[in-house]
Amino acid sequence: MLLFLHHCSFRLITALFSAAALLQWSTAAAQLQHRLPDLHWLPATATWYGSPEGDGSDGGACGYGNLVDVKPLKARVGAVSPILFRNGEGCGACYKVKCLDHNICSRRAVTIIVTDECPGGYCSNGNTHFDLSGAAFGRMAIAGEGGQLRNRGEIPVIYRRTPCKYPGKNIAFHVNEGSTDYWLSLLVEFEDGDGDIGAMQIKEKNSGEWLDMNHLWGANWCIIGGPLKGPFSVRLTTLSTGRALSARDIIPRNWSPKATYTSRLNFFT
Repeated sequence: MLLFLHHCSFRLITALFSAAALLQWSTAAAQLQHRLPDLHWLPATATWYGSPEGDGSDGGACGYGNLVDVKPLKARVGAVSPILFRNGEGCGACYKVKCLDHNICSRRAVTIIVTDECPGGYCSNGNTHFDLSGAAFGRMAIAGEGGQLRNRGEIPVIYRRTPCKYPGKNIAFHVNEGSTDYWLSLLVEFEDGDGDIGAMQIKEKNSGEWLDMNHLWGANWCIIGGPLKGPFSVRLTTLSTGRALSARDIIPRNWSPKATYTSRLNFFT
């Protein structure tokens, strides 16, 4: 009898440990999936614009302005169809894009940062499409075949989300031109990780209340009210995974339109 009870107790303990391990594994898997969405390669099409070896940048519908003309963005910028642009909430997201014809395509994927939207044409009718710089498009080819790949025009590709990485850069907040004490508009730069923004809030000094900002257009957010008195803390929440980051008193009391204020924070630091 005692032997039977001992055997049952052992089986019960083993079952409990197995259930706990399974729960821990499931939780870890769910957290990983939550942190890194869209990990699987998906089908799309791609074209290129601008000069054949150029960075393709011309500002773009996200509102990054001259930032797209310099590193670390430069030739990595790209326009995407509305299904990925998401009315501007997809701005700043990063993707790996790879072409498929092994006769001309390398196995290397190029990394693209969303800075623009490509409406109409290949980008219409719910299609998933990337319009890349000539330089980025050519880098999908094997050595010496970049020109031949560009000559094909539209090509089938596969793509997937990838974390954005800006080594040596922290998140910066650009105060848009026209901002006043009653209308404040911000643009976020160099966001590691998800790259996109689902919500932004600001908080005035000595206030315990976070004030919601409204998505304006592209990657620009604004708040109407006031008079708004700095310094301001800014909290942003990513669209893809809902991770949040707060920069305390990042916008100073005597802030200026067209000025950029760099934090000491980023999602990978």
